[in-house]
Amino acid sequence: MKRVHNARHMTEAHLVRGLLESHGIDAVVRGDLLTGGWGELPVDVCAVWVTDDARYADADRLIRDFLKGALARIHGGAGWHCSRCGEDIEGQFTACWQCGAERPPSPE
Repeated sequence: MKRVHNARHMTEAHLVRGLLESHGIDAVVRGDLLTGGWGELPVDVCAVWVTDDARYADADRLIRDFLKGALARIHGGAGWHCSRCGEDIEGQFTACWQCGAERPPSPE
């Protein structure tokens, strides 16, 4: 298991963990329950760890792209059509707000 991201707070850590898991990379948050004890001090307590060391490079690249806004630029303008209910969805959303269906995988 390798630490891939030091978070400023538990919300950021869980957001990053969710990002990784949405791309098939298993991750865990450690230290999130300790953040209340140190307040606003700049301490690296809360971190995201990938459970499979072989996925570290993928996770690191994905997090860097996310933090730079690259993922938002890629998906922000590419709207999609929900195949379940027919709703038109803006590109930044990964699930239909009308029925909850997940966005279909993009062709690569």
